[in-house]
Amino acid sequence: MDTVHALLDKAGTTYAEQAGIKLADKPSPLYRLLVLSTLLSTRIKADIAVAAAKELKGYGTPRKMLDATWQDRVDALGRAHYVRYDESTATALGDGARLLLDEYGGDLRRVRGDDVAKHLRRFPRMGPVGVDIFCREAQVVWPELRPYLDRKTLDGAKKIGLPADQDELAGMVGENDVPKLAAALVRVSLDKKLADAVRGDR
Repeated sequence: MDTVHALLDKAGTTYAEQAGIKLADKPSPLYRLLVLSTLLSTRIKADIAVAAAKELKGYGTPRKMLDATWQDRVDALGRAHYVRYDESTATALGDGARLLLDEYGGDLRRVRGDDVAKHLRRFPRMGPVGVDIFCREAQVVWPELRPYLDRKTLDGAKKIGLPADQDELAGMVGENDVPKLAAALVRVSLDKKLADAVRGDR
């Protein structure tokens, strides 16, 4: 358990929290999580994607995202140095906002209780990676998703000597801490120095 405590202490901030998104089962924060998941899905550093999500905070509903010009979105991404994918991502965000408005009335809660992954995959850039990111974070407010500990989190568990088993890992923390555990395990899977620091704190 010392490893788990060290892990949560050093890396147990969800990506939504890092992006300033106060998750709730409401349309706007869920939409902002969808945007964050889209940004994190590309081959770009997580900190840059989080910074881009902060820059896009003013477009926190699909209607606001759609009302912004394509150039507005490109400029916001550029301010966060989200540069290699800025133009294609600006397009994807606009297309995703239109889909959410047209098919779901602007409210992601309409996918809750259904095949969430199937619906999420309809959105541009939301492949398996994006779906995993969204579900890892959304389990904060959609407890029926718990424990959502995907392959990336299990890779992180292996790196620091924890069991690579979803149920066993989830049992090491309180139910409400599973999303923090998931985010922390992803971070150690991506950062060798962090993994070494967590192991060193045992």
